[in-house]
Amino acid sequence: MGRYAIDAPTLVRLVDEELSVHPSHQLVAPNSIRTEALELLLRDVRDGTRSDREALACHERMSQLKMRLLGDRVSRRTAWQIARDRGWASLRDAEYIAVAVLQADALVTADPDMVGKLESTVSQGFDSVR
Repeated sequence: MGRYAIDAPTLVRLVDEELSVHPSHQLVAPNSIRTEALELLLRDVRDGTRSDREALACHERMSQLKMRLLGDRVSRRTAWQIARDRGWASLRDAEYIAVAVLQADALVTADPDMVGKLESTVSQGFDSVR
């Protein structure tokens, strides 16, 4: 079984494109993923790229997707350390990286900004966050 951490843009993309996850794989994410994905949908509605109806239908499909959500003390502490080590002002991205480091085989992201942060994190090594 493979475990894959996903972020909010990836969750929205999975649902939008009606992609399925093979039963031998497990998705993991921080507790905050559904709220962050809903915020992305809200932004789309405000920007006029989605209707309320489309956004709420997407939200319903997101809610049905099976994921293991994490928010335990160790993952929060690891996120804190990642953010502190890299001088980040927010824990948002650090939470996804922490979940990936602690519970997943890989982090899957559709967010180019996250890719840059991951490259930075990998080049610095994960040893300091374990």
